[in-house]
Amino acid sequence: MSKLKTLNEFIAERQEDFPFATGELSGILNDIVVASKIINREVNKAGLADILGSAQSENIQGETQQKLDVFADEQFIHTFKSGGEVCGIASEENDDFVAFDNEISKNGKYVVAFDPLDGSSNIDVNVSIGTIFSIYRRISKIGNQANIEDFLQKGNAQVAAGYVIYGSSTMLVYTTGNGVNGFTLDPSIGEFCLSHPDIQVPENGSIYSINEGNLEAFPDAIRSYVAHCKETHDDKKPYSLRYIGSMVADLHRNLIKGGIFIYPSSALAPNGKLRLLYECNPMAFIVEQAGGIASDGAMPIMEAELNSLHQRIPVIMGSKKMVEKALSFNS
Repeated sequence: MSKLKTLNEFIAERQEDFPFATGELSGILNDIVVASKIINREVNKAGLADILGSAQSENIQGETQQKLDVFADEQFIHTFKSGGEVCGIASEENDDFVAFDNEISKNGKYVVAFDPLDGSSNIDVNVSIGTIFSIYRRISKIGNQANIEDFLQKGNAQVAAGYVIYGSSTMLVYTTGNGVNGFTLDPSIGEFCLSHPDIQVPENGSIYSINEGNLEAFPDAIRSYVAHCKETHDDKKPYSLRYIGSMVADLHRNLIKGGIFIYPSSALAPNGKLRLLYECNPMAFIVEQAGGIASDGAMPIMEAELNSLHQRIPVIMGSKKMVEKALSFNS
């Protein structure tokens, strides 16, 4: 019987894989582990506590914030500020980036962008939700507060990215540019243990994930690809539509089983709906490191220029052959 390997042990073993190999990136990942365990605890008891439902406020997107959203956001901010490796954060729940003003954080070499609870509309109905995070090396002068330029870096400048999915089990999946590994939380010992080493998304699949209720508002190329998905294929069956409404949950399933995730532009959202900085770039990094493709329909997502913190972008990502087929309808 093989020995369980904890996330902390794995991080220590792979220290040399981290850019600049100073140990600080390891510290950030450990901070994320601590915060995600606390959030997991609250998610698991949400039905028993006054933490479900709306906080009666809206975030910058005009979306009603859920109580658990706000809790998760505050938890991550507190953890990063206390850790000292991070000089600032950008989050879906905050209008602007937050530059930490304590002296230890001003010397931090990294910034973190994150969506504290992706798919939060699913909270009240006990469906999988997740956290997405993206880590960049700061470009502002160490010793000063973080500035906007630290966050407006292309996705290909990420040094690490990952997500935590709170579902039937809780998993943390991340990459530092040397493959993708997944860790499942063992509640009996309170540790994330390596359960999915070297994740590779299947080159092809039979699952397509899209909000098909909005089909008529999507571009012609997307409608044509969806029609293709409904045709018979090599196994004489059409593809299966699976759509949860949480980017983390939908992409996690497709990463393991093979599939394509699409959130395109539409008549109501000409730039798409998902945010580039803290949703699409980190998930694109993971998908590409697992052997898949992540595109906005015209170019790789991680090559897109960032002009604002909450910038949106269309998304087509997943199994290589499925994405290539979807993109072929643009020609």
